[in-house]
Amino acid sequence: MNAEASGRRHRIRVLLICCLSLFIVGIDITAVNVALPSIGRDLDAGVSGLQWTVDAYTVVLASLLMLGGSTGDRLGRRRVFVVGLVVFSVASLLCSVAPSVGLLVAFRALQAVGGAMLNPVAMSIIANTFTDPRERAQAVGVWGAGFGISMALGPIVGGTLVDAIGWRAIFWLNLPVGLAAIALTLRYVPESRAPRPRRLDPVGQLLVIVLLASLTFGIIEGVDAAFVASAAALLGLLRYEPRREEPLVDLRFFRSIPFASSIAICVAAFSAFGGFLFLNTLYLQQQRGLSPLQAGLVTVPVAVMIVAASPLSGRIVGRRGPRLPLVIAGIGLIVGCAMLTGIDAATSLGWLIAAYVVLGLGFGLVNAPITNAAVSGMPRAQAGVAAAVATTSRQVGQTLGVAVVGAIVASGDGSSAWWTLAACGAVVLVLAFVATAARARESARRTAAALNPEALAA
Repeated sequence: MNAEASGRRHRIRVLLICCLSLFIVGIDITAVNVALPSIGRDLDAGVSGLQWTVDAYTVVLASLLMLGGSTGDRLGRRRVFVVGLVVFSVASLLCSVAPSVGLLVAFRALQAVGGAMLNPVAMSIIANTFTDPRERAQAVGVWGAGFGISMALGPIVGGTLVDAIGWRAIFWLNLPVGLAAIALTLRYVPESRAPRPRRLDPVGQLLVIVLLASLTFGIIEGVDAAFVASAAALLGLLRYEPRREEPLVDLRFFRSIPFASSIAICVAAFSAFGGFLFLNTLYLQQQRGLSPLQAGLVTVPVAVMIVAASPLSGRIVGRRGPRLPLVIAGIGLIVGCAMLTGIDAATSLGWLIAAYVVLGLGFGLVNAPITNAAVSGMPRAQAGVAAAVATTSRQVGQTLGVAVVGAIVASGDGSSAWWTLAACGAVVLVLAFVATAARARESARRTAAALNPEALAA
């Protein structure tokens, strides 16, 4: 009994250490958004510079997530996790002393290199530590709640630091947490590797980086050549990846309607959320004249609803399937964004908070069903890779949301930006029915059989 209790304490300790990495990544997202107006004033950055401050991080993170996970499997998860913490912490320090927006963007990209070694590797550590399916599900729930809490604290902590010290202080916050996580990981987390790690796919990795970076650059800067490069990279992926025995992105996954729909829902939902964070921060501080702390406090209802709705969504998916939470999520995103289309400096605070509650509810209900849909029917051996693609699509969505609405704002049409985000909610609503139809379930079964014919024969 003592050995069992000791083992459980050890597993919980490992889980909490892994949650520290998610905490600094989550709090960094919302804290940086609160600081954007201050960064713009201090570094003389326009809308484009502020877009890159956010998107340099999300583009690089999206590009390297799958590589980070496979590197941990190959070289050792604890080793890669510690390297990721070191890189993220050093990059945070560099961000705090950046003398120009160009260098801040570069250091944000370096932060993302570290971040790409944290989340997927931490999830692998958790999966290998919690071998009991029930305990593992609970651990993943704690992991998700930790992310919600960090995003809820981000606006408050970020706003307080920006008001009291300045925007550079939000990056100092990562240093003590990062150093503590490094020390605790070296002390308590055992090393582990995959018995047969996936082969590296450098060509596929390069094509993914070119695709995401050139697409984002084209949207933000309006350069036609960037769209040509993006299209060429996409065609390269479509031709090259099917020929690899172990591709970076297995395109056969997209034959499953639930999987393909979940990826599209990820991109749409996180585009709406990323675009909301960017637009709302500029509105509250530049148009309404709120301080960073006041803006953070006003936005808290969004994070609170995400924290409350996420576990509720998981329970609904377990009992009734993914359709109901996805439908409510789509409606919540549409209505929440539509309520913000006509806002100006005179809009009542009650109206804003009501819109934030509705939008937060919609976004909070998305995560559990899209993760479920992504791995629905997939063979166990491919479920991890499918989930990694879904995680990557979340970052892609956030990147595109900031890039697109920022470009619209730069053209002087703020109302259209909110309607664009509402349209993302409409995509979620339509695909909620597509992803959960009988035809979709049958396509998932056929895809699973094609990916793992041995299991079907058995």
